[in-house]
Amino acid sequence: MLEILPDDLQAYLDTHVDAEPEALQKINRETYLKVLKPHMLSGHYQGRLLSMLSKIMQPKLALEIGTFTGYATICLAEGLTEDGIIHTIEVNPEMEEMLLRNFQSTNVEKKIRLHIGAAEAVIADFATEVFDLVFIDADKKNNLLYFELILEKVRPGGLIIIDNVLWKGKVYGDAKDTDTQLIRKLNEKVAADARVEKLILPVRDGILLIRKK
Repeated sequence: MLEILPDDLQAYLDTHVDAEPEALQKINRETYLKVLKPHMLSGHYQGRLLSMLSKIMQPKLALEIGTFTGYATICLAEGLTEDGIIHTIEVNPEMEEMLLRNFQSTNVEKKIRLHIGAAEAVIADFATEVFDLVFIDADKKNNLLYFELILEKVRPGGLIIIDNVLWKGKVYGDAKDTDTQLIRKLNEKVAADARVEKLILPVRDGILLIRKK
């Protein structure tokens, strides 16, 4: 994973952020030992950002699209209201056993609802839910689809977070591969969308913050 920020700046930031909770340290280590593409993990610095945003929003109902090993799920769950719930969607059924074990190692297990299946189908099942916070970190080619599907299910003032929108720096270069062009399209569509306020944070691979008006 290319880091957007210079290494020395990132190192400085990493030493001036709250400590990584012990359960998340273990999940971080296990992910790098046992799972393909471990760089997909949010990690310490980005995880503390997600936790902070969730604590600011204090969501009663949150949604995550793309669970991976559950690191970001747990970070987001830290900011839920006392009776809050986060629904998280993972397409790969082989991850279910590890995910349930990871969630059980935390004090937010009871606030997490895991759904195994295709995101589009699971989202369609949320007929009446209104979300306060949504984190999209799944298959990048469908990010724009997920944004469009979920926007109507987010309350006014609610927050949508989309990961990997700088795509290793390719989006502001001259790369013309399909994935890069799809992410550029997402960024351009959201930038032009009058229904939302938006900005990109140059954290790791780029985080797009979107506030529904």
